[in-house]
Amino acid sequence: MATETVINRPAPFVEDIGKKLSEQALGLQNVPVVTTGIGGISRQAGETDAGFQSRQDAARAFTTRQQNLSGLAPQVAGQDALQTQAQTLAQQGIGSFQPFLTSAQQQATGATTTLGGVPLGAQAFQQDVSQFMSPYQQQVIDVSLAEFDRNKQMQEQQLRDQQAKLGALGSGRAGVQLSEFGTGAARERALLQAGLLQQGFQQAQGARQQDIQNRFGLATAQQGLGGFQAGLGAQQQALQGADVTRLGQLGSINQVQRQAELDAQRESTRMAAFQPQEELNRFADITTGIMGGMRGTGTSTTNVPNPTPLQSALGVGSTLAGIYGAFNPRPLFGN
Repeated sequence: MATETVINRPAPFVEDIGKKLSEQALGLQNVPVVTTGIGGISRQAGETDAGFQSRQDAARAFTTRQQNLSGLAPQVAGQDALQTQAQTLAQQGIGSFQPFLTSAQQQATGATTTLGGVPLGAQAFQQDVSQFMSPYQQQVIDVSLAEFDRNKQMQEQQLRDQQAKLGALGSGRAGVQLSEFGTGAARERALLQAGLLQQGFQQAQGARQQDIQNRFGLATAQQGLGGFQAGLGAQQQALQGADVTRLGQLGSINQVQRQAELDAQRESTRMAAFQPQEELNRFADITTGIMGGMRGTGTSTTNVPNPTPLQSALGVGSTLAGIYGAFNPRPLFGN
């Protein structure tokens, strides 16, 4: 029995493409993947000269690819001017309520602590009436008494002039008259002084009573202001909560913007780092497409049986007949 071997091979140009593809794939096996320039490469402990040189070469190639791909590198649009302005205004509004709230608290607290510079409290109701006397009362009394004395002297002089006209000046009766006049004038002077003092005391007492009533009213108002302060505290907490929410929203916006920038930077680095592998993958896809339309390669073996004696004899007879016919051709037409 005979053996027949058939070898199927692709076209020569397809073999060349496959060979180049294999060479490139093998060439990338020992190339390190580097995502930084030459400035970011430093020799590690225990690293061989060949390994360090290989990483340096890969870093230079990475920088070159980054420059080549700069026009295709992903980019993130910055915030619009209106967005920036809105964020600035939002940040300026954070905490802006505090001065107004502080002023309201100071006014509410100050109204319950003093009244005309006098402190409020239990000791305020124990103040002496003299503290409410007019500081100008003594001057008023002095002026009133001085006017009274001037009028007394004028009246006494008139009385002497009358006694002189009657010729009684210096007599015992005239002396008694002048003495009675002096006694009455002194009594009236004392009554005038006492009246002025009593009037000042009554006015001071009335002012003190009014002050006590005012303080009772303020004590009642203080309770209401306590509730007002509690309301201010609740409002402050609400405003601070709103500020926290606004800050969180602004932080989220900035975080999304920054994350987009990092993603674009990462994608740009990935493109530069894996460009050789991606080019090889595209080359392999093209090669596979070409080879897919070609006849399959490989080796096939077929066993052919040996001919029998009869087949050999018949084959010899056929061969001899063919030779005889070639040398003795038959005529095309009969004799």
